[in-house]
Amino acid sequence: MTTIPAAEVSRINHALPFWLSLGLVPVAVLSALVGGWAVLLMPLASWGLFSVLDAIIGRNTDNPDLETPESGLQWYRAITLIWFPVQFALLMWLLYYVPRAEHLGALESILIFFGMGIISGTVGINYSHELMHQKSKLERWLGDLLLASVLYGHFRSEHLRVHHLYVGTPRDPVTARYNEGFHRFLPRVLRQSLLSSWKAEKAMLARRNLPVTDFSNPFWRYAALQTAMLLLALLVGGWMGLALFLYQATVAIWQLELVNYVEHYGLTRRHLGEGKYEHVLPRHSWNADHTASNWLLINLQRHSDHHYKPDRRFPLLQTYTADEAPQLPYGYPVMTAAAMVPPLFKRMMNPRVRNWRKVNYPDITDWHSYNKALNPAPR
Repeated sequence: MTTIPAAEVSRINHALPFWLSLGLVPVAVLSALVGGWAVLLMPLASWGLFSVLDAIIGRNTDNPDLETPESGLQWYRAITLIWFPVQFALLMWLLYYVPRAEHLGALESILIFFGMGIISGTVGINYSHELMHQKSKLERWLGDLLLASVLYGHFRSEHLRVHHLYVGTPRDPVTARYNEGFHRFLPRVLRQSLLSSWKAEKAMLARRNLPVTDFSNPFWRYAALQTAMLLLALLVGGWMGLALFLYQATVAIWQLELVNYVEHYGLTRRHLGEGKYEHVLPRHSWNADHTASNWLLINLQRHSDHHYKPDRRFPLLQTYTADEAPQLPYGYPVMTAAAMVPPLFKRMMNPRVRNWRKVNYPDITDWHSYNKALNPAPR
């Protein structure tokens, strides 16, 4: 009998909580098989359960060893590698089963695919985010496939070529402005992020003396993969399946942009003149070290460190104290729910933004004029 070394057992045990996302798959299957009240299980299991677990378990302020070799991260990396086939199989099964299930009414079908959208947005897009930051072609392709399943392929270009370069500045559509409610943020970011990602790839090609129509433009890949997904949805589920596929993609994108809204709300980098800004530091992203929601989101809430060191894999992301980075009062499940009610969200966050400004930029006394000069868009 082969004995697993104690060190390997320890790595598996530490990585295991990040595999909790797999538990959402049987929840989705059960909701489709049972129908009725069971269609509410997905939002309860994702937003509800992990919010409760955050309250019970509390925060994890421990920082992993940055000297951990790549071999020590294999069990963490594995969950991101297997996720696309798992999510794809679930999506195709739902597309086949739900339109043909006689016990499911229209509302139940919609709620089941609302739950699928939670999975493909909260988990799928989040995992694609981890994968797109890696050098491996396999990981990047898996990231592209996950984004294609929600028709949001350009997110990779926008995230890598725009957001990480210009976060906290008017050039970044994804940075939510101070006092900008989510319902104003969403249509703006949907429009501007698509345009900015296209311009970024066009500029990249121009630096190589290539036209925007060159096949090295990743937008060709995004379009091909998304077209394939749409055709698959139609073939597997018919016109009803296609409609439900589009609906889950809409829910997934909504989930992503809720998170984007929270991550940098009201935070800005100092303008140094001539279009230049200070370097990105931990203080330019909201940090959250709530344990359970970080299990589900593979440490996405340690967002301050992700922007400070974008090449770190998720198990190595560090957390920061309140003196080093601004802190969210709750994990993303609670914060994104609050964002849907702008007066509530602003009551929670605006005092924190104002305090952050006083601590980090005490010399700027008129933030309204400062921001208006940099970003003349309506506030």
